[in-house]
Amino acid sequence: MRIEAYNQVAQLYKGSKSGKLQKSYDTAAGRDEVTISRTGHDYHYAKQAVAEASDIREDKVAQLKTRVESGSYKVDPEDFASKLLEKYNALQK
Repeated sequence: MRIEAYNQVAQLYKGSKSGKLQKSYDTAAGRDEVTISRTGHDYHYAKQAVAEASDIREDKVAQLKTRVESGSYKVDPEDFASKLLEKYNALQK
């Protein structure tokens, strides 16, 4: 390994960094400005809409409630058991 070559490369990068750094300070003397992309705006509004939406779907709850009260809501025991095991296995991982 040649240390001299490494030192020469390091000196090149050190020299160019200070020049670029000085330029950025010269151009930053004006005012600061932030621009948000259209995707950023869309993300913000989507996040806001999800936060404002209810976690409970009232229409589904009312429908299930009437079926339970009338006695027409039936649960398949095998389906229930498979879902229960699926949740249990997911928690074990």
